[in-house]
Amino acid sequence: MHNLTYMDNSAATRLDERVMDAMMPYFFQTYAVATSEFGYSIGIEAREALDEARTSIANQLGALPEELIFTSGDTESNNMALKGVALELGKKKGRHLVVSTIEDFPVLNSARALERQGFRVTYLPVDGDGFVDMDALEKAIEEDTILVSIQHANQEIGTVQDITAIATLCQRKGTLFHVDATHTFGRVPLCLKDIPVHLATVSAHTIHGPRGIGALFIRRKTPISKWMDGGFQEFDMRAGLENIPGAVGFAKAVELVTGEENERLASIRDRIIDRLLAEVPSTTLNGHRTKRVPHNANVTFHFVEGESITLHLDMHGYAVSTGSACFSRSLEGSHVIFGIGGDHERAHGSIRFTLGRYNTMEEADGVVTTIADIVAQLRRISPLAPHEQQKDSV
Repeated sequence: MHNLTYMDNSAATRLDERVMDAMMPYFFQTYAVATSEFGYSIGIEAREALDEARTSIANQLGALPEELIFTSGDTESNNMALKGVALELGKKKGRHLVVSTIEDFPVLNSARALERQGFRVTYLPVDGDGFVDMDALEKAIEEDTILVSIQHANQEIGTVQDITAIATLCQRKGTLFHVDATHTFGRVPLCLKDIPVHLATVSAHTIHGPRGIGALFIRRKTPISKWMDGGFQEFDMRAGLENIPGAVGFAKAVELVTGEENERLASIRDRIIDRLLAEVPSTTLNGHRTKRVPHNANVTFHFVEGESITLHLDMHGYAVSTGSACFSRSLEGSHVIFGIGGDHERAHGSIRFTLGRYNTMEEADGVVTTIADIVAQLRRISPLAPHEQQKDSV
């Protein structure tokens, strides 16, 4: 579609051309398998590129290069973290894990898979803004708890957890802590040197890097088993040929994210939130007003269906996402909105705007004006809308 305004950057981002430029030589010139220093020259060059990319990303995380394992993305990293720890500690320490109710599906479904294998999982409640209940977390950690997995920021509502407090609590209670930082890496400061996190998931696809490349930080001496059998790549932690173009692109994408860009995205985010709450009646902000990632705005428009809003916006050239059940293969509304105390009506009317490098303030104003008109039109014919709202919308 021409003139598309894309505002679904938490799902995937447009690749930055500079990232592609960095990757291209590793498709067509230095395309060999990464070999040791005793291999042939093109393999040595590939190995050097892989090592440089690993070091660059590790530096941004405050980690050591050997603590960073490249994966195919956040789904694999999260599976590796939960299942690798369970495989290692399930017969040694215990068979109990703790995750929050609003984790993204790679964590939730990994936990459910482990339940089917006989592990116990405690699903931790969150408050109305999406914050983990720290008292509940402390009570949930038991003698046989082997891992707590809490996301840094939520993929739908953008609320940023206090992972320093969570990590410190886990350290005091003697359990491992994994954080899914897919939606914060590059956008919210994260220095693993200063926070007692044992495992952390990061990915390139949310920061204008290539798809199909991510990483799992594994702190030295963390008890975890190799999850996928095969060769001895990635310090014998992740089998399979390394995605060298992807790793190089990931490092370049990390390099290109700046504090100034995040501040600009936060100002666009605030414009969307402020105008929607002021100009569209019966709207609810989902997630904390200020403790959220700089690029996320999630609002429920009551009395209308999210999929109707999304389809109308698409016809006007705007791409956003919704928590409505009709856009889910499971035919269930957003588990995140339910997790923060919302009902079906709130989940079905939720719209998520997630911003990226190529969005502008003018686009923010345009989408707000457009959505205000769309919501008014839909409420006029909605049997859910109060009579006075139907009248106001005429």
